[in-house]
Amino acid sequence: MAGPLPLGDPAPSDGRLPDDLPVDPSVPFSAYLHVPFCRVRCGYCDFNTYTSSELRGAKQEDYASTLIGEIDLAHRVLGDAGALRPMDTVFFGGGTPTLLPAGDLARMLDAAASAFGLVDGAEVTVEANPDTVTPGVARTLADAGVTRLSIGMQSAVPHVLAALDRTHRPENVRTAVAAAKDAGLAVSVDLIYGAPGESLGDWEASLDAALELDSDHISAYALIIEDGTKLARQIRRGEVPTPDDDLQADMYELADARLAAAGFDWYEVSNWARAAHGRTAEENRSRHNLAYWRGSDWWGFGPGAHSHVAGLRWWNVKHPAAYAQRLAASESPAAGTERPDDESRLLERILLLSRIREGIAIDEVPPANRTRVAGLIADGLVDPVAAVKGRVRLTLRGRLLADAVVRELTD
Repeated sequence: MAGPLPLGDPAPSDGRLPDDLPVDPSVPFSAYLHVPFCRVRCGYCDFNTYTSSELRGAKQEDYASTLIGEIDLAHRVLGDAGALRPMDTVFFGGGTPTLLPAGDLARMLDAAASAFGLVDGAEVTVEANPDTVTPGVARTLADAGVTRLSIGMQSAVPHVLAALDRTHRPENVRTAVAAAKDAGLAVSVDLIYGAPGESLGDWEASLDAALELDSDHISAYALIIEDGTKLARQIRRGEVPTPDDDLQADMYELADARLAAAGFDWYEVSNWARAAHGRTAEENRSRHNLAYWRGSDWWGFGPGAHSHVAGLRWWNVKHPAAYAQRLAASESPAAGTERPDDESRLLERILLLSRIREGIAIDEVPPANRTRVAGLIADGLVDPVAAVKGRVRLTLRGRLLADAVVRELTD
């Protein structure tokens, strides 16, 4: 179960945006559609997800219709605020979106496209568990306008999958990728490194297996121990070891070297893309995730989803039943809202932009901290060539110590 929602101001029951919100219609707009259902809760996960025994008053078969109710509300709210514009990207996340029938996902996408429109060449991504992707599912999604499948591989080693409570078999990843490709979908593969009991050799085997899939995009995330998860409790009781920071650093360096040798370019600390299947490396990047890192506008649909428009943030009630009850009563499902001040927004902008390959302009760093860039270069954390051109761009060592770089630029 996800942690508590942020503190914030009460959200208006009708979802109305403030009259003085500085909406810029030239800013790209995205939609995130949260599907909060999982067959099994993975021990490391703290996302807002629910197994069938935890739904209490909500039904999966009703979910698509409920979420479409929020799409209708968003169309009205954004229209009233002069913030209505077509979507650059759409992302179905979870949970496991493909636990729903593919037709339900198609209905939600059609409702969003009808309400907001899609720009030419829009990116539409669906996250998927390998066990839930069949040729029929992939074809239905492609026919509905989905362009990209993000497949949760996590590892190719059975004992590592078991440590993560992942239930799929490694061979199912190959089947899912083949089904997606046959349907004409671009494919991203997600990996996690640093699981209890995972060796550098295990990680190398997973990287090799991922590269054999001939995907367009690979994400590799270090395992983070989140409070309140099963894994956190196991570590606290001494049942499994705490992840080794030095080993995780070695795993990251191995990933970067292997992926670079295979033609993948890093474009964010945990994400790599390559030129493949008639598209450039830049075209194979996750444009949806880049929208978050670059501070674009987005509406998050579904229980616990977060939204951001013109500097205003809000988040929905967490449980699917409470979410459905709000919408059934013609009320916004938003639980709270906040409008960060200029200082907070600058801190976040530095935090996010410093993680991507383009980096952040030195001119955007607070004046008192700009002199620290020279020290970051001397420490091997910032690319000196990029700095001469006026940007802070992380080196490989800087990516490993990204949080330290951000502290130097903001403290």
